[in-house]
Amino acid sequence: MIHMGGDQIDEAVAYAAGVLRAGADRDWSVEAGGLDWSCLKTAEHIAGVLTAYAGQLTGRATDGWLPIDSAFDEGTGPEGAIHAIEASGGILSAVVRTTPPGIRAYHSYPSGAANASGFAAMGVTEALLHSYDIASALGVATEPPAALCEAVLSHLFPHVPPTPVGGTPWTTLLWATGRGDLPGRARPTHWRWHNPHALPAGDLSLREVTPAAAADLAEGGTGGLTWLGGAPFGGTRAAAGTVFKAYVAGVHRPGWGLYALVRTADELAVGGMGFHGAPDDDGCVEVGYDLVEQARGHGYAAPALRALSAWALTHPEVQSLLALTTPENTASQKVATGAGYTRLPDRTPHYAYGLHRA
Repeated sequence: MIHMGGDQIDEAVAYAAGVLRAGADRDWSVEAGGLDWSCLKTAEHIAGVLTAYAGQLTGRATDGWLPIDSAFDEGTGPEGAIHAIEASGGILSAVVRTTPPGIRAYHSYPSGAANASGFAAMGVTEALLHSYDIASALGVATEPPAALCEAVLSHLFPHVPPTPVGGTPWTTLLWATGRGDLPGRARPTHWRWHNPHALPAGDLSLREVTPAAAADLAEGGTGGLTWLGGAPFGGTRAAAGTVFKAYVAGVHRPGWGLYALVRTADELAVGGMGFHGAPDDDGCVEVGYDLVEQARGHGYAAPALRALSAWALTHPEVQSLLALTTPENTASQKVATGAGYTRLPDRTPHYAYGLHRA
């Protein structure tokens, strides 16, 4: 599933409401499974966070959480709590559907912002996991739709190895969030989700490509993007395939894969840029890039490479960056030098350009 949006929020909230109604006649004052909150307090959290996510997007919050909060009225019982979750899910769903492309709002992890799709994915995750916490305390069985769990894993947990043989996307999501066990894997004691990065670069924004979008690109799709000229260049598709293979192998590291170059004026993707993998043992990371033919000659690539390189050098493990080009590819060579890279000894049959930590 490439896109997370209003339909997925609606599906997750409807599922959660059904699970919770199956236990509505039980004692909601007991602690939810694995939490210090009661079941009723956990339901209040679900409703509150869905509303908060909607507020971040409508308020276009850029530097922190909006100073608003929501709470159940005194005396609210299970049915009222479930109704509140449905209503708050509807608010977030409507906001996500109407948020313009390119809008990002504050969320603390990992890079200080998320787009509408990211808030949708987080809302789905909150609904699925916390309804599980409540249901496990009330003795109600849970098994959310596999497609929803797969989408959450691709969007927010790209660092988690795919579902092992004998497992399900749901058991993998429970394991990834410290709620369950998987054969051969130690249960994590600390976990975080990962919203795709977006790096500003002049007229462009570098948008990190999720594993699901990478798979679609590699198979000839659009990756959920609208491309100038209708399709990406071949190098972007090849890079997407590499990202997805790394994800399937369980070695993908978020941030160190493919980014789509999106023109912010019209939200058209004009190329791809990214890393060939995480930094090696010497702290070197290789970069690659291409543009669709219609976008070439407009000065897009060098500022994008400068922005990507600057981001990489914020990581202490990175000591240098490397770009390899064929001798005849003078355009790529100009991009590298325009981004501050200098010529290195050839790596036959390639020319080499490098950027080193100051």
